[in-house]
Amino acid sequence: MAKRKTKFVCQECGYESAKWMGKCPSCQSWNTMVEEFEQSARQASRSYVTSTATGNTKPQSIISIKSDMETRIGTKMKELDRVLGGGVVPGSLVLVGGDPGIGKSTLLLQLSAKLAETGQRVLYISGEESVKQTKLRADRLNLSSQELYVLAETDIALIERAIDEVQPVLVVIDSIQTVYQEEITSAPGSVAQVRECTAAFMRMAKTRGIAIFIVGHVTKQGSIAGPKLLEHMVDSVLYFEGERHHTYRILRAVKNRFGSTNEMGIFEMKELGLAEVVNPSEIFLEERSQGAAGSIVVASMEGTRPVLVELQALISPTSFGNPRRMATGIDHNRVSLLMAVLEKRVGLLLQNQDAYLNVAGGIRLDEPAIDLAIAISIASSFRNQITSPTDVVIGEIGLTGEIRRVSRIEQRVHEAAKLGFQRAVIPARNLSGWTYPEGMKVVGVSTLEEALQVGIGGS
Repeated sequence: MAKRKTKFVCQECGYESAKWMGKCPSCQSWNTMVEEFEQSARQASRSYVTSTATGNTKPQSIISIKSDMETRIGTKMKELDRVLGGGVVPGSLVLVGGDPGIGKSTLLLQLSAKLAETGQRVLYISGEESVKQTKLRADRLNLSSQELYVLAETDIALIERAIDEVQPVLVVIDSIQTVYQEEITSAPGSVAQVRECTAAFMRMAKTRGIAIFIVGHVTKQGSIAGPKLLEHMVDSVLYFEGERHHTYRILRAVKNRFGSTNEMGIFEMKELGLAEVVNPSEIFLEERSQGAAGSIVVASMEGTRPVLVELQALISPTSFGNPRRMATGIDHNRVSLLMAVLEKRVGLLLQNQDAYLNVAGGIRLDEPAIDLAIAISIASSFRNQITSPTDVVIGEIGLTGEIRRVSRIEQRVHEAAKLGFQRAVIPARNLSGWTYPEGMKVVGVSTLEEALQVGIGGS
């Protein structure tokens, strides 16, 4: 009998080594190398072989392949449908990650119940809770349906058998770190188990034409636990974000083979589970203080949705040799760049000032159209001059101090008009080619100095 070979695998990044090391050379993590048995070639290929039941396995000309539109499954949750690109695609594998206690299981249980209410069969498999515990959570959320089946199992062979018996259109696995294959000797949650089990679920989804959602735990750094290969194997990766002590949750797609990765869904955690937030702009602006220096509203685009959020800046003299620059919700380097432009092009002496910037509501903005709002909030706080509470500003700033055009200006301004804003400060190059909303004054600016004159106590 041939001797079984062993290897050492990092549980953080999946790096493999022939001998044990205290520190992983790839991710620099300590004490993460775990000994695992190598699989034989037959066992390793078993999880990756696609069944011939899916169709012809021979190469085909792309012209001869029928391009029928794949019908998506509506989830009855508009925010989730938006993030997925219009609904769940049959045969897709979706990975959902997020901090412990953020609401991943609640979201997927609500999704399962809503689909089951439409008469479609759903199988919810929990490796962390018993069937009775899942039932208690469903009762607390007031969820019940004849077509919702629940199973507490971690053996992937028994899970596959249950899928064949129930014949569901959607399967939820909570979570991938609890599932194991008997052929693999390492413990559940190890790199080898997570990789092989994910590959097996991908095969089940593609061969049977069912959608599978799997829950993935996250590390201390906020990334999904296990090798990065896990995110490459699935069709979509969704992150559920938010503070545990706040009620609002944000669902983002960082990878989506069947839709855009720029969309965002917003939910509010209530007593009966997660409720969709139809108009997030009202939520982000409801606690805005009136008549405060350093506060301005910006219209940002999250995918195809315009969102109005408040940008706050606090500029104060520094007590140290090097001034502090802190930013929450926006890029720290972008703030430093814009402060340099304000010093050079406008003459604001900011080199001896501490700067603290914050995006209210916990949302993160990463588009250049928020540059003008950052600059005006910094100048407003530095000069201690208030901005108009009915103003919204949009624009990108260049290094020479020019205000550059932005995309989808009409959608941004119309969203501001809906919420009662009376004036929009936008790039001058965006003034033509669209219809202004009734009752909204639109002001075009070409330079940063002109924008500050208009935005801070100007007209």
